[in-house]
Amino acid sequence: MKIIRTIEELTSITGQLKEANKTIGFVPTMGYLHEGHTTLMDQSKTYADILIVSIFVNPRQFGPNEDFERYPRDEKTDQTIAAEHDVDYLFMPSVDEMYPGNDVVTLHVTDRVDVLCGKSRPNHFDGVATVLTKLFHLTRADYVFFGLKDAQQVAVVKGLVDTFNFPVKIIAVPTVREVDGLAKSSRNVYLSDKERQEAIYLFKALKEAKQLIIDGEKNPVMIKEKVKKYIEHHTNGKIDYVDILTFPSLDTVEKINQQIIIAVAVQFTKARLIDNIIVEPSGTVPYAII
Repeated sequence: MKIIRTIEELTSITGQLKEANKTIGFVPTMGYLHEGHTTLMDQSKTYADILIVSIFVNPRQFGPNEDFERYPRDEKTDQTIAAEHDVDYLFMPSVDEMYPGNDVVTLHVTDRVDVLCGKSRPNHFDGVATVLTKLFHLTRADYVFFGLKDAQQVAVVKGLVDTFNFPVKIIAVPTVREVDGLAKSSRNVYLSDKERQEAIYLFKALKEAKQLIIDGEKNPVMIKEKVKKYIEHHTNGKIDYVDILTFPSLDTVEKINQQIIIAVAVQFTKARLIDNIIVEPSGTVPYAII
């Protein structure tokens, strides 16, 4: 595995790879790697000749009161994990390398961002779109891999790719979970022992919603209320949102008659957790998400 720190070196390498007709898989991350990330890396190996992983805590997707400085980082461990999963190139740029000066052009995401996490995080997805646009160009990826735990991000990235005709295929990989169902996340380390026990009820609530749909319930308002009550009964976390939307367009649903996402966000003392499931009107999980 080769560690790359500069844009110049990365573009030189990806240019050589393309000249050699190698296909490139790309996994963008903010580091503090866990099984969710490594699942994406392993998946890439089934699609592409070469795997590039980026580790970059992108300041532009953090709001002024969010946890950019506190976001967990462990560069040495990340390098070890990446090497164990046969990463070919690990791109680890500095903030100054990625954003060397004032931007002449900026990106603003206009759709799929005023709901779910985007509703309380203005400009978050502008930062996501900006850094991914740069990384797509630099890596020249044929395939890019995202976990569905951040399903809104997947939806926004699909819109980005479609809008600008990036020659890259998005591969959405199911959420990787702990044995008890909790979605793997770098922020789980901030949960107290009691909160960690309560956190499993987010996924349990989503499964309750799925079962309601299987049993014939098509009213999203009714389902959302039951999910809220379930979470409030089993946790001391503060609910940020419980919502049901079409996926990936993220439009309002009046009746469940197409592919939807059921999504929740709950704020614990030091960690805000998100989770979701994507289902068909029958309640089954679709084979192809996007």
